Amino acid sequence: MANTALILAALGGILPALLWLAFWLLEDRCQPEPKKYIVLSFILGMVAVPLVLPLERMAMGYFAIGSFSLLMAWALLEEGFKFIAAYLGGLRFAAFDEPLDGVIYLVTAALGFSALENALFLYSPLMQGEVLRTIVTGDLRFIGATLLHTLASATIGISIALSYYKPAAVRRMAAIGGVILAVALHTLFNFFILGQGGNATFWVFLCIWFGIIAALLMVERVKQPRADYC
Repeated sequence: MANTALILAALGGILPALLWLAFWLLEDRCQPEPKKYIVLSFILGMVAVPLVLPLERMAMGYFAIGSFSLLMAWALLEEGFKFIAAYLGGLRFAAFDEPLDGVIYLVTAALGFSALENALFLYSPLMQGEVLRTIVTGDLRFIGATLLHTLASATIGISIALSYYKPAAVRRMAAIGGVILAVALHTLFNFFILGQGGNATFWVFLCIWFGIIAALLMVERVKQPRADYC
């Protein structure tokens, strides 16, 4: 039973993330990134999860459960580790040679993080034989939390992309600004979902979908010729 639950949870977490990844990689089909860096970024995103979880538990000892400060600390940890995964997986290599690459590596790391996180959420109800709860959890993670991770990391990637041709100091400030914005988005999502309950779920998910659409429009802006950035 445990092995079956583990396999199903892994498939339920990883396959949807791969579907989203395939969608985002289509944005870079003209000059695709080396597959080894995409795979590395995805795996490092997954590796970030067991590193973040104990730190999030430690944060619970410093901040009140359910407090805005705790939610912000969790968001900062997750966004920070996803950024590190993207940096180690692709941003530090010469393959990062055009603005769009920043978005691709950040989104890839985010989807790797989401894949393992989702698998962990699915494992518990599967172990208890609660198939319906597993399906509901999977659906909500697929359309909600996965998109949140994607949107937050895409925000950082877009910030980096829009400053790609600027001086190094400007690029660093853009990256920091992107992380701050991503943490804010992530914190607000958790606050409304955990604090407001089911009444806010529809509106929060709707806002995330609008955010994804806005991110895709910005990606089209990022794909414009270099002259637009000078």
